[in-house]
Amino acid sequence: MDIRSRQIQLPAYAKIAGVLLSTVIIIYGLHTLKGLLIPLVFAILFSVLLFPLARRLENWRIPRIVSIILCLILTLTVIVGILYAVSIQISSFAEVIPKLVLRGTKYINQLQTYADERLNIDRQRQVSEIKKYLNRGLAEGGTILTSTLLATTSTLTDILLVLLFIFFFLLYRDFFRSFFYKAFSETRRSKIDAVMQGIYTVVKDYLAGLALVILIIGSLMTIGLLILGVDYAVFFGFFGACLVLIPYFGISMGSLLPAAYTLVTDDNPLKALGVIGVFLFVQALEGNFITPYIVGSKVSINPLAAIIVLILWENVWGIPGLILALPMTAIIKVIFDAVEELKPYGFLIGEAEKSRPPIKNLKDFTDQLPGRARKVGEIEEKH
Repeated sequence: MDIRSRQIQLPAYAKIAGVLLSTVIIIYGLHTLKGLLIPLVFAILFSVLLFPLARRLENWRIPRIVSIILCLILTLTVIVGILYAVSIQISSFAEVIPKLVLRGTKYINQLQTYADERLNIDRQRQVSEIKKYLNRGLAEGGTILTSTLLATTSTLTDILLVLLFIFFFLLYRDFFRSFFYKAFSETRRSKIDAVMQGIYTVVKDYLAGLALVILIIGSLMTIGLLILGVDYAVFFGFFGACLVLIPYFGISMGSLLPAAYTLVTDDNPLKALGVIGVFLFVQALEGNFITPYIVGSKVSINPLAAIIVLILWENVWGIPGLILALPMTAIIKVIFDAVEELKPYGFLIGEAEKSRPPIKNLKDFTDQLPGRARKVGEIEEKH
């Protein structure tokens, strides 16, 4: 008897234990190696986005290496331009810092008066509490500053690492395809090509649609803030639009900064509420109309699975995990749908099918029978 044809039958508890142990090991490995894996995943996504441009340049008889370098220069130019625009907006806040300090002092005095008159907390006690928290903040300030500098240095290093990975992914793309052919030699090459094409389509459509969504949302929120007369409307609008990368509650979080700024710089608190209202209105449009019609069903993940994977990847990789959760889950779903044994799990994380309305009575059922029989006959004739 061929040894390869033998299958070891394990009891159910052993299978469950093996699955749980494997899951723990995988999650621990993802968390431990996040310094390598996060730039690697970002590089894969950007490689997919830059591949059409690189292929177009190669069709113009430009050497592959030169084409890839031109794509990287373009990517780096866009990144530097975005960072420069953000730095200009942030530096312009220095002009209103004295006004913010005066207005903040005014609010603090009002809170102290309210606490003294209504809550019977004397000012001496308030001052002592403020000093205590101020000393604690100063003590932790060095740690915060050090961690911020390290995070900035790490971000610059990650950007360079991502660009390096993109270069090699685009340069050796045929080599990686041959690797998959050899690794899955028992699978037809057409099926491997179909899976790779599905992954490419999902990632490309998701990233291109996401860029268009950010542009539309940023424009809508900028227009709303300009109508309200909020300063730095373009910066606040597109800052909130970029937070759409964090699904479901990213735009709501983006409303806190402009609302706080408006509350401090303007005497009318209703204006801050108007800012929050603009962001919530645009978020409702984004969730119900903009994203479904632009991104469509390319990332067909049901809301429950999306929330679970968002929480999971945030705990494993932090903020980058929130950004990468949906595209990685979409890639995993494409793989699950291609493997026969994993198709139920792909179905589980996919969009739920709409249930048919129940048949109210027997007469409705009998009225529907001729149409159903005709449809079955047409299908049989085609076969």
